[in-house]
Amino acid sequence: MRRRDLLTLALAAAPLVACASFKTPTAEPEPIPEAEHLATIAQMRPPKRKRPLAAVLLDNRGSETTDSIVPWSVLKRSGVADIRMVTLEEGAAILMPVLSVDSEQTVAAFDEAHPGGADYVFVPAYHDERSPAAIAWLRRQASAGATIVGTCAGGLTLAHAGLLEGRRGTTHWFNLKQIADISPGMTVVPDRRYVADRGVITTTGVSASLPVSLAIVEAIAGPELAAQLARDLGVAHYDARHLSSAFGSKSAIYSAGAANTLNVLGRRNHKLQVEAGVDELAVAFIADAWSRTYRVDFEAVAATPSLVSQNGLQLKFKAGVDGKPLSAFAAPSLPGGALQNALDAISSEFGNSTALLVAHQLEVIWQQA
Repeated sequence: MRRRDLLTLALAAAPLVACASFKTPTAEPEPIPEAEHLATIAQMRPPKRKRPLAAVLLDNRGSETTDSIVPWSVLKRSGVADIRMVTLEEGAAILMPVLSVDSEQTVAAFDEAHPGGADYVFVPAYHDERSPAAIAWLRRQASAGATIVGTCAGGLTLAHAGLLEGRRGTTHWFNLKQIADISPGMTVVPDRRYVADRGVITTTGVSASLPVSLAIVEAIAGPELAAQLARDLGVAHYDARHLSSAFGSKSAIYSAGAANTLNVLGRRNHKLQVEAGVDELAVAFIADAWSRTYRVDFEAVAATPSLVSQNGLQLKFKAGVDGKPLSAFAAPSLPGGALQNALDAISSEFGNSTALLVAHQLEVIWQQA
């Protein structure tokens, strides 16, 4: 879900929804039956190479932060695939709502180096979901046999590319009607964080980027390696379990977003000080969460304009040394726990309503403190 979509709609709807409230989840999603999980993993197996080649396709003008960084980080640290941050144009790519990264390769350079195409292409939510350049490249990659992974509202771009017609799939709860309008031949699957169907994988909201990436690691290298990586990251499970009924209150999310945006006197400035070697997965979750409170002018700063993360991602920053460390925005944890800990910290500072607002945007279940 793109932050700007909520901001625009929330302010427009503010006078109408002042009394709306969130529906707090009262149940946990059921585990996926083993036979279904194995069938999903089989659909995710690399289509071409024993050691797959994967690309995260970024629109330089804006790609969702967590959607973009998490699959790169998970596959990079797994060691089972080669993965690139591929941009439509030369230069750095803006991530939304915070951070920027350097391009590792443009689509033109990728095509020249790999004329047979990728095994996997990850598609985050874009500033421009109808980007003609992105759609054209995705169609070429799909025609060459790549598995296309639409994370969160990245599924909208897949729909515009015609890749969802006649397939089962999902997307962020906020965009379900929109994707159905674009691709009426897609069958929406409820209560699943990710759905794989004949070379196309789609996911629910932003936080689904972590379990789907671990599932792809299992598809490439087997359950033992994927389970060990999940433990190393602090992830309890990565099957497709989800509880769709926990989300979907647009009036509540508009109301909370509008109330926080209009609370000018309560607005704060928060700066995250990022150091070289930072875990890019943790910083993505923390920065994304705090940027979505609508109570904070949030930015990430570093002592230098760019630095290299723990796994080799070149991050770009506004130079500065006046920020606070990661621990000020989330209790220290394994990176997979950073989002839940950030939500706890947001609740402590701004209350449960704001934490639930962020959780709904990231489509993750968070229990009120």
